[in-house]
Amino acid sequence: MMRVGQHAFERLVADALDGLPDAILRMLDNVAVVVADVPTAHQQQRVHLADDEVLLGLYEGIPRTERTSGYGAVLPDKVTIFQRAIEAQCDSEAALIAEVRHTVVHELAHHLGISDERLIAIGFEDDPDDADGGGR
Repeated sequence: MMRVGQHAFERLVADALDGLPDAILRMLDNVAVVVADVPTAHQQQRVHLADDEVLLGLYEGIPRTERTSGYGAVLPDKVTIFQRAIEAQCDSEAALIAEVRHTVVHELAHHLGISDERLIAIGFEDDPDDADGGGR
């Protein structure tokens, strides 16, 4: 387990956002990225995780691909990055940096309307049903 202070972790999230290509940054619309230690009970219930799954991040909102002309005057979508869960997955600073970046990109992909299935199809995620591929 790799533990860092809250400020240091928030800096890793900010660095991950800063490292995104400008073309992607321009597509982000009405979305806030926040850090929390652990998911709330409501967030845990919402995602229906299996016993062996860990929630590293969560997108809550209306994906850009599902927004209609009536979209407006709404609270920002929210991407929450869960610090303690990510730290528990990592045993080095390099692993922590990589996992934060991966989780930020994964959750922002959902904001852009990209599903888990599509992330697997394009090779960004391992297929958890593939015995050879393992999983994240």
